[in-house]
Parts: sequence; C-alpha cells; structure tokens
Amino acid sequence: MFHCDTPPVTGSWLSATLPVLGLATASVEAVRLAAVRAGAAGPVTDAVVDPERVAAAFGSERLFRDGDARPDAFAPLSGFFRTQDGYLRTHANYPHHRDRLLRILGLADADREAAAAVIATRAAAEIEDAAAQVGAIAVRVRTEAEWRSSAPGMAAATGPLIRTTDRDDTVAGAPSARTSSARTPSTRAPAGGKLPLAGVRVLDLTRVLAGPVCGRTLALFGADVLRVDPPVPAEITWQHLDTGQGKRSALLNLRTDLPRAQELLDQADVLVTGYRPGAIEAFGLRIPPGLVRARINAWGDAGPWAGRRGFDSIVQAAAGISLIEGHDGVTPGALPAQALDHATGYFLAAAVIDALAARAIDGRGRDVAASLARTATWLLDAPGRDPRHPAATTPTDAATVTHGRLTTARPAIPGFDDHAFPSRPWGRDEPAFG
Repeated sequence: MFHCDTPPVTGSWLSATLPVLGLATASVEAVRLAAVRAGAAGPVTDAVVDPERVAAAFGSERLFRDGDARPDAFAPLSGFFRTQDGYLRTHANYPHHRDRLLRILGLADADREAAAAVIATRAAAEIEDAAAQVGAIAVRVRTEAEWRSSAPGMAAATGPLIRTTDRDDTVAGAPSARTSSARTPSTRAPAGGKLPLAGVRVLDLTRVLAGPVCGRTLALFGADVLRVDPPVPAEITWQHLDTGQGKRSALLNLRTDLPRAQELLDQADVLVTGYRPGAIEAFGLRIPPGLVRARINAWGDAGPWAGRRGFDSIVQAAAGISLIEGHDGVTPGALPAQALDHATGYFLAAAVIDALAARAIDGRGRDVAASLARTATWLLDAPGRDPRHPAATTPTDAATVTHGRLTTARPAIPGFDDHAFPSRPWGRDEPAFG
C-alpha cells in the first residue's frame, strides 16, 4: 500500500482554504523518497523540497512562454455557468468535447454568451446526465457534504491513495531480465548522482496533466519515455510543450497499427495510460509478463462514475472543492493550480518507481492505479484549512528555465535544476524506443 505523510510547510505558495501546498510537497517528496529507496545517489538523496519550485511546477501554465505568447488555459466553453438551480462546470478545451457539449445545448457555435443563456434555463443535474450519455464533460457544482454522501464520492474515498496490485505473471528467469541493469546506463544524472531508472523503457499513452507529469518525472530519473498519441485529435500545443520535457513524442493509431503498438508494449517496462479500465485490452493489445502497468483516471475504477470522463477542474467542482474555495460559499472558485492533476501524477510516479524496484527482486508484473477523485478526497481530509488565507504568491523567474523560445518551470524534484532536454514538437519522433 502506498502511503505518504504531509511534511510541514509554511508560506503563501499555492495559498488556498485547503492545504494545497501540503498536498503538493507531499507528492513531490514521495517521488524523492521512492527514488532514494530505488538506489538514487547524489543531490536528490538529501535535498530539501523547495516550496517555490513546487508552486512553480504545479502552476506551470502561468509561467509558460512560447516566445512572447502566453497560453489560455481554458477555452471559451470551459468554466462555470449559472444554471436554473445552481452552477455547472464544463470542460471543452478539446474539439470533440466542445462539439458534444454544443450538441446537448442545441447550439451550432462555440459562443459563450449563447451557451450561458441556454444553461441558465436548465437544471445542472439534467445537463450533467446528458453530458455523461454523449461523452461531453460537465458536472453539477456540489457541496462537500453532497459529494461525500453520494455514491461516486463514497467510492472515491475507498482504499489507498495509490493502489498497487501484484500480478501472477513474471518475466522468465526472475529477477527480471527487463530491469535497468540489463540496459546501457543513462548519463543524465545530476553531478555526482545516480539515476535509478536508467535503461527503463516507459510507454506513455496519456494526455493533459496527470499522466504526462508522471511520465516526465520518470524521465527525470533516467527512464527512456516515449509518449505516443493518436494523430486525431491533436494535442493542445502549449499543454504538450509545458509537460513534455525529457520525453520523445510520436504518433500512432492503436486501432489501425496494432502490430506496431504491441511491439512497443512488448519492449516496455512501464505502461502509463489515462484510459478507463479495460481500454487497452479492448484495442486488442496483450499485456506482457512483468510489465508495470500504471493507470490514471478521473473517478476511480469503482462506483457509478468509473466509466465517466473528467479533468482536474471537473473533479474540483463535483467534490465540493470549488465551493470551499469560493469567496462566499455560494459562488464557486478554484484551487490556485491544477493541484489534483499534478499531485496525482507525482504520487503515481512514486508508486511506479517502487513497483519497478520490487520487480527487480521478484520479476513480477504489477498494476498501479490512481484517480483524481481519490486525491481530492485526500486533500479534503487533510488538516489545516485556512479560510482567511492570504493571496497565493507568484513564483519568481528563478523557478523557471528557458530554452530558445520556451520558458517552463524548473523540475519540482529537489536535486535537479533542469530536465534532460526541453519538450520536443508533438508527434515529431518515430514510434520507437531509443
């Protein structure tokens, strides 16, 4: 069972009513400790988590620059809308989610004012149910009490923060011949350091934040991380550049090029996905023996919402966090960063490192699972709420790094000043490990 305590932190970094900085530093420290357990050497072994660096990494979209361009984190149809009986939170950054939302609203164009006018005449729960049926992303804004007493809320509160399950399959000749000791060591460690994931191959099939943060963190510790996306829909450019450091990026349609996808999977030590349960098998892919399979989703694997789509902002709204962070308890607000995404990504990376270390001993495959809703419950349960908190402090330029046109946050993991290399253009690499 994965477990991590909240280290004591002070200051106004990621300041909010809920103890966001505690969640953030706990997740980063979990990775550092897992790396040390796995044999990391050098600065990371005794480095102290820097709250400013953590805050910068968690709020990286506010620091990201592509030349002079600053990203718009949310599309016009993403955000809070007043309904007939409360508030609705939508997420329509991707074209297919936007088009599905327009369909249930009976609109042809992505005009926010027109959408707001329609939503104001309907009940929030009605739109939430309609969205779930067509694969759009919209939830009713709930109070914490409503969420905790609901079936999906109770499911999200069940079990450990990160669930690791041993599988019966083992690599021939365990301890595994697929561990890093069988491959060429990496030379990407900090000065005087040793990277415990040197030679480990990671197939990253994730998008947006939590999964890419996990893959980027594994790359930081020496893993060869290949992110693979379908050609359509294209990833949001700035989002990829903000989380793609240390990874290569390739395009591959799992439905039409199954043999190539299976070849990559057979070569991988770790598979990280943002798919719902059973999706990989539904493609026709076979999980090879000894693979560490890491999965991340919005609502968990159990409960009535297990099959639903979701994002950090959506989970905040459904779980009561938005109303907690609102200024008056009625009008919804938000955390100072997409903290559920980032923290879940780091926690998952820590559990993957532990699973790889265990596999090096017994050769067994393991399943590692995380959900944004479970992380939300962890945050809601954490002590230290501060309704009178000061405004969140903005990290300085010292917490950023610039390569050419790109400015991004420095790694949150202590002991690293930069990633092995900046983000590569989306889909420009071959679908092959190095």
